[in-house]
Amino acid sequence: MAILENIRKRTTVLILIIGLALFAFVISGIFSANGMSGEKTGTTVAEVNGKDISIDKFRREVESASNRFGAGATSMQVVNSVWDQEVRNAILSDEFDDLGIDIEQDQIINFIASNPGFTQNPQYQDENGVFDEYIFKEFISTLKEESPAQYQLWLQQEVAIMQAAKEQTYFNLVKAGLGATLKEGELDYKLANDKIDVKYVRVPYTSISDSSVAVSKSEISSYIKEHKDDFKQEKARDFQFVYFEEKPSLEDEKAVKEEILTLLNDKVEYNDTILGFKNTKNVEEFLDRNSDLKYDTIFKTKNVLSPKFADTLMALNVGDLYGPYRDGNSFKVTRMIEKKKEGNVKASHILVAWEGAERANPEVKRTKEEAKKRADDLLKDAKKGDVEFSVLARDNSDGPSASRGGDLGYFQEGRMTPKFNDFAFGNNVGHVGIVETEFGYHIVKVDDKQDLVRVATLARNIEASTATINELFTAATQFESDAKSSDKTFLELSKEKKYIARPVNKIKAMDENLPGLSAQRAIVQWAFNEDSEVGDIKRFPVNNGYAVVQLTGTYEEGLMSAEDASFIVLPKLRKEKKAAQIIAANKGKSLDAIAKDNNVSASTASALTMKSPTIPGAGREPFVVGNAFGLKQGETSGLLQGETGVFMVTVTKKEEAPKLDNYSTYSNMVQTTAMQRANSAVYNALKKSATIEDNRGMFY
Repeated sequence: MAILENIRKRTTVLILIIGLALFAFVISGIFSANGMSGEKTGTTVAEVNGKDISIDKFRREVESASNRFGAGATSMQVVNSVWDQEVRNAILSDEFDDLGIDIEQDQIINFIASNPGFTQNPQYQDENGVFDEYIFKEFISTLKEESPAQYQLWLQQEVAIMQAAKEQTYFNLVKAGLGATLKEGELDYKLANDKIDVKYVRVPYTSISDSSVAVSKSEISSYIKEHKDDFKQEKARDFQFVYFEEKPSLEDEKAVKEEILTLLNDKVEYNDTILGFKNTKNVEEFLDRNSDLKYDTIFKTKNVLSPKFADTLMALNVGDLYGPYRDGNSFKVTRMIEKKKEGNVKASHILVAWEGAERANPEVKRTKEEAKKRADDLLKDAKKGDVEFSVLARDNSDGPSASRGGDLGYFQEGRMTPKFNDFAFGNNVGHVGIVETEFGYHIVKVDDKQDLVRVATLARNIEASTATINELFTAATQFESDAKSSDKTFLELSKEKKYIARPVNKIKAMDENLPGLSAQRAIVQWAFNEDSEVGDIKRFPVNNGYAVVQLTGTYEEGLMSAEDASFIVLPKLRKEKKAAQIIAANKGKSLDAIAKDNNVSASTASALTMKSPTIPGAGREPFVVGNAFGLKQGETSGLLQGETGVFMVTVTKKEEAPKLDNYSTYSNMVQTTAMQRANSAVYNALKKSATIEDNRGMFY
């Protein structure tokens, strides 16, 4: 369904064309056995269960997907998305063939009729707004005749769209076989509602230090062999790199600063005086010619200016300059053009309208005289201050700002109707009064005032010069050469030259983004090239510079080695050995004796359930809670190896959930949960058992 989701994001015309593609087989016979299923070319990007996916067909799909995704997706994101879909199609197609699943005309219509993207489109609806398959068919025929290019474009999507329809049929068949008995419903009910209270003692594994528990390499290897499914690995590579970033030098910064200084004052060229930034009469034209930041004529408040320099800029007099100053990656000089004292006002109001006033709500029936009396009463209440002005506005205003407590926000001179404008700008902050306009009577509160300034800023971006870029290339090339020829290791040489060598571990063949370098597909391809060996070094042009990379490790597909898996296995084996030590040391002891001898406290936990086997203070402990439910009230367990420590549990209370007359509600819930997981669970199982040969790395 991901294809349909992408389709819905397109324009209305494109959605109509999709409808054409869905029904195209009726008209063009495109779904014949020799249709657009793709032919074997001898060059395959993948083999799934013995069937090839040709690189030519795959590339066409990638190109089509790129157009749909747009610039927001990288090339590898598109490739991987198409890969996932192609593998899914190949795996499920085997199931469709085995079951004889195909899509007939009535099924296509049913499929379309269940999709809001089609049924809610007026183009396919009759005069009653109902989807009409005959209108749909007629549109397809018309589009085929009148827009062949668009028709052919969307025919390319037919196989994928039909695949979605087949998937729907297939998974519906799977779900039809899912159910839950009343006994399963009863069990689910009891798992959630049978409860026990316990007293327990826990000797945590942290009571034994890791350093005192020895684990051998052979033990790790044995564990891996016994749990092979948990330690399968894909091909992967390790490498380290030094990044030579293209950035301005101190000399570059100094040159930009000096360059901007030369633009400030007037200069004479060929007996003509060229006005500088300080005296130019046409600021906009000057900045267009000389600045990386164009002239903005909008008046600004202090909070809009750069925070670091706002106070200084606001204090400038008209005509004054400030700078050069560094702001981000630019040097700037700012000139004060114009200032407006208290040019920005924030006000709140309560509107009392009368019948016939401009834009008055039709529900308002009061006369102008009644409105005046109402406004005077509200003004008195506002001045008393017993009730917040915002509350008065919310409960009494006829204006759209009532829901905001009458808040009109900030506005500049001339934005409001004249009388309201004069009142707001002519009174001090905090003043409350009444003013009449064509909209009604306004009880106005002046909330705040801000000064406004209009500034012009001459800016020059600080960029690396050609000389700096050349020096960077020389440095990167020299380091590459030294690293290849030196007796010192890559890391030692990096430290000697005061560079930072950064490691990158377990990169997969189809990865694209590298920590610290972002999208660098060329490096990944080099690392997986058959000719690349551990220790090899190569320089790559990357974003804003160069990276000198050394391949440091390779991992082949198969079972992880003891060294690679040790970080996973070591904690598990240590825990098992600690558990054995704790159990041996406390065998035959009572719960209280264990607590005393191990310097821990006995604790209690109430209302534990099998469905949520979490013990407060200990965490999730399904094995311990499960064993506790197997005990009778008053019974004590043996020593139990839990997730966080060794436990002993006494059941102090057992409470069975009340029996119900019918457990259908719970059996339905069990069935619903199973159906919700069916699609992904079935596909993941099929994918796990499939034989997939991935050749993407040869082409991308």
